[in-house]
Amino acid sequence: MFITVMSGAGCWELVKPWCSLVILITHLRQRGQVPLDATIALLAEDGHLVNLVEGLEEGPSPAPSMGSPLLQERGTYVLVQIIKCERGAPTCYESLLENLDERCPELAEELRWLSGLPTLGDGWRRRAGTLHGHQEQGPPSRPRRVGFLLSGTH
Repeated sequence: MFITVMSGAGCWELVKPWCSLVILITHLRQRGQVPLDATIALLAEDGHLVNLVEGLEEGPSPAPSMGSPLLQERGTYVLVQIIKCERGAPTCYESLLENLDERCPELAEELRWLSGLPTLGDGWRRRAGTLHGHQEQGPPSRPRRVGFLLSGTH
């Protein structure tokens, strides 16, 4: 099993998530040049946000939680930094893939919507979804389009 993670200036790499979440998070932070104290997540091409830290906190046993149950085999994900805002302001989600607006406008809209920012697109939005028991928070559900992240030139 592997996943594709995109970050930086159009960089992508194949990652084997069949490891502990601690190792997966550490690797993704290093590759994405994310500060150690930052919270990261992966945004799937269908718009589902996978918060890796939640998976770590909700492990069913004292043994380290695994990344693979949270992620879709052969899925493509964008590395995202979660920025917790103070005083009741919505949480902000920042893509760590440069030019997300150009590469995949649907996912850029998704992050704006999740962050509670005005959207720029044609009215499609994400639906609130559940991924392996993690209910995603956000405004009520709306219809969505699914985009594909990788072009054939990588």
